[in-house]
Amino acid sequence: MTAGLWREAYRIRRRHGACTAVVTWQDPGMTTYDERLSAELPRLQSLFGEIYGNGSRATAEFDGLLHDLERSWGERSAAMRRLDERHEADPDWFSSNQMLGGVCYVDLYAGRLDGVRSRIPYFRELGLTYLHLMPLFLAPEENSDGGYAVSSYRDVNPALGTMADFEALAAELRENGISLVVDFVFNHTSNEHEWARKALAKDPVYEDFYLIFPDRTMPDRYELTTREIFPDDHPGSFVPLPDGRWVWATFYHFQWDLNYANPAVFRAMANELLQLANRGVNILRMDAVAFIWKQLGTTSENLPQAHLLLQAFNAVCRIAAPSLLFKSEAIVHPDDVAVYIRPDECQLSYNPLQMALIWNSLATREVNLLSQALEERHNLPEHTAWVNYVRSHDDIGWTFSDDDARVFGIDGFEHRRFLNAFYVNRFEGSFARGVPFQDNPRTGDCRISGTTASLAGLEAGDPLAIDRIVLAHSIVLSTGGVPLIYLGDEVGQLNDYASLDVPGHQGDSRWVGRPDYPAERYAERTDPSTDAGRLSERFQHLIDVRKRTAEFAGGRLEIFHTHEPHVLGYQRAGVLILANFSEGERRLDAERFGAWGSTATDLVSGRSFDLSEGIVLAPYEFVWLRATASA
Repeated sequence: MTAGLWREAYRIRRRHGACTAVVTWQDPGMTTYDERLSAELPRLQSLFGEIYGNGSRATAEFDGLLHDLERSWGERSAAMRRLDERHEADPDWFSSNQMLGGVCYVDLYAGRLDGVRSRIPYFRELGLTYLHLMPLFLAPEENSDGGYAVSSYRDVNPALGTMADFEALAAELRENGISLVVDFVFNHTSNEHEWARKALAKDPVYEDFYLIFPDRTMPDRYELTTREIFPDDHPGSFVPLPDGRWVWATFYHFQWDLNYANPAVFRAMANELLQLANRGVNILRMDAVAFIWKQLGTTSENLPQAHLLLQAFNAVCRIAAPSLLFKSEAIVHPDDVAVYIRPDECQLSYNPLQMALIWNSLATREVNLLSQALEERHNLPEHTAWVNYVRSHDDIGWTFSDDDARVFGIDGFEHRRFLNAFYVNRFEGSFARGVPFQDNPRTGDCRISGTTASLAGLEAGDPLAIDRIVLAHSIVLSTGGVPLIYLGDEVGQLNDYASLDVPGHQGDSRWVGRPDYPAERYAERTDPSTDAGRLSERFQHLIDVRKRTAEFAGGRLEIFHTHEPHVLGYQRAGVLILANFSEGERRLDAERFGAWGSTATDLVSGRSFDLSEGIVLAPYEFVWLRATASA
């Protein structure tokens, strides 16, 4: 059926009462809804048809989806509809230089959801406009993968509060200009999810929600080309069920992958997505986007259908929750990260390459790989943005391309071995106190866990640690997009080794980098004689300067070649950023600034520079230079 026929058939069914809609033609928001439906339905129908074909099963699910969209729109609050209108009028709102993100675990940072509400005054003090709450929905007590094994997308973990608490928090954040971000774990569910329980009981409807096979025949064929993600948990991509069947589990054995080849799964997950949007969520972190489509004879990663599914979910939102945005989480080859970032797919994306290369530059004191990435991989399509961060809740993996490294004569395998040794203090002279994650001596593979402060030398008592921490955050604050702070890092929280004694955390070193709320350090944040006070003051100043600097809106930059291996340089619409990644003074001669006039002012320190004399940067010093008009 053509898109035009779909629209007409849908309107006829509505007119004659065939749709079980909550709204009516008299609803004041209905005209806008109809306009959105008319605009987006051809795209949604085309994408759905490309993924699922036009058979009777796909047609029935698509028809049901249209009912779901209208019902969801009818349930959307007036406050969320007003937000829809504001964001539609300003489609680049998330690229403003006013944006500042924070991320935390509810239980670790604030105890419960009402505890997060009590911290809103601090969020405003810091300048947050974006708050990412780590997984908080119902999950198994122990086998939860930090909440990424979801047992229900409609129930909050009772230890954190209720869904009513969640909606109240979302409303208060919205009133304070803070967008709420949560994870949408849509590649898999917990094995305790209702759907999984029914699949285990051989309910034919829900068996087809997962990839379940009666014996090893098909799993063996798939595993010829898939890779092991967590080999310490289980080999291959499948795990056995008690009755002898096998289910696809890309990650942990208790996380069962959904079968998106079934159109009913798409419809079911679209409903889960929309109900979160209607509860006040503004941005969804789309978890593990690279893995959502499986195909025999391939790696089942980064397949074209994964993009089609994301685009179809995006079209669903443009109709029934138009202000909801997607943030891609794709910790994959740099060439594959960027392909998920489009206005009609994921408008936002983590920037794992920049994150990894900031740490690479701190270890090597050289900026070649980071400068290359900014020059060749940073700029994105219009109406999209990076989410830039120094570290996340997760481990640090060295995601740079071996081909990029070879440009500088760097052997990627050996360089990763060096970085792993450096950041777990197995390299002489290292300032870092990280912890290895998924350390595999056989393959040399390893990733790094730890807080920013412990990785940057504060735990080791290094006198330059605070300068490193601030330098690293100065990059994410000035390269464009949404800068994201792991809350607590702005006061220098250290590794929590005792966390590994908590039931369910043993064997997962990532918990070391997820400490409890550092109350003592927050209490010291106004005392400049403490590490927390020195850090907090410098963070707050940088954030304030960014918010005053209109040139930092948007995301585009141009590289500035310093011809100094330890000094990074780039330009943002008339502001020149220079950053020294070494412990020594570094000089840039006057000829480097030929196009910049004779004088400039550092927006951070207020100092004036005579560019005709060149610039000398102190160890770990950075400057944000704006050219000064000649007298």
